[in-house]
Amino acid sequence: MRTLCASTLIGEFFVIGFAGLVAMKADGASMTAVWTVCGIAMLLSVLLCGMITRPGGVQLGWALQIALIAGGFVVPAMFFLGVVFAGLWWASVHYGRKIDEAKARWAAEATAGPDAA
Repeated sequence: MRTLCASTLIGEFFVIGFAGLVAMKADGASMTAVWTVCGIAMLLSVLLCGMITRPGGVQLGWALQIALIAGGFVVPAMFFLGVVFAGLWWASVHYGRKIDEAKARWAAEATAGPDAA
């Protein structure tokens, strides 16, 4: 699960950065506010790569997905990109857990030896 989720989060890191560049052109948004919010979100996405397997890591990832979708109020394309990345996040968590379960099962079968099968 860690690899799939980290890959999604790194993709989000770049999308947040590019959205920050677009948001700088928005009316009424100061450069300081844009880069403070984008910087925090980018930092969170990188830090979450190492926190995925810890308690609350996946929930923080979901909070980041909601923030990405909410970014659509500043950069309208983020509504679409936020939903896409939320779907990728769901798939990363869902299928990552299935892969982890399969790996654990295979490891248990390998340590049990050929007579256990």
